[in-house]
Amino acid sequence: MKWLIYVVLAVLVAGGWGLFLSNNNKIADMRHKAEQLQNEGDSEKEEEATKMKSQADSAESSKTFTGVLLAFLTAGLVGIVVVVEVLPAIAQRFTHAVYDSAEMVDKDPMHDARAKVAQGDWEGAIEAFKLAAVADPLNRLPYVEISKIQLEQLEDPAAAVQTLRHAVEDQEWQENDAAYLMFRLAEIYDTEMHDRASAGAIMRQVIDQFPESRHSANARHKLHEWGLA
Repeated sequence: MKWLIYVVLAVLVAGGWGLFLSNNNKIADMRHKAEQLQNEGDSEKEEEATKMKSQADSAESSKTFTGVLLAFLTAGLVGIVVVVEVLPAIAQRFTHAVYDSAEMVDKDPMHDARAKVAQGDWEGAIEAFKLAAVADPLNRLPYVEISKIQLEQLEDPAAAVQTLRHAVEDQEWQENDAAYLMFRLAEIYDTEMHDRASAGAIMRQVIDQFPESRHSANARHKLHEWGLA
């Protein structure tokens, strides 16, 4: 209904401007005709020309007032549409953008996990990272973060090993992700659990699984470094 009102008002304003412009032409015609009558030199026609000029001046004054009124009406109509329709629509879009992005952050399990890490809630963080792993199975970061908490905060290297083994064995990874997790697992075996034999076995697994790759070359280098080549 309100759009019908806007349309009617717009038509009325447009019609008013149409009449305003047509009056310009009429006034110009009156002045031109008055000049022609005056140039003929006839006293009666000069008197008629004077009256016509007076009518043109009166019409000019009326036209000026009408133009000012139409300008105010046009500005008012535009202002109403902008204030009532355009600005609220822009504000609504901005609000949705802010709240939608906030909802996306709230729905990100990694965000919740990092918040719990910042609070020192290690068990809560582990559970949140597990939810993140379920939500994004091809993201290795939750497993890495869980093993880091278990190793550094809970001082439980066996749990860290179990986490990484579970990730490596129960998930199909891209080559780089799989190799990263296996190297991290081997590192914990070697440096934290002093089990170089298990670390070496994992390096040989890397060589077998990714032959002719940089990961294979790095694994061979590690075996040489450990004296297991």
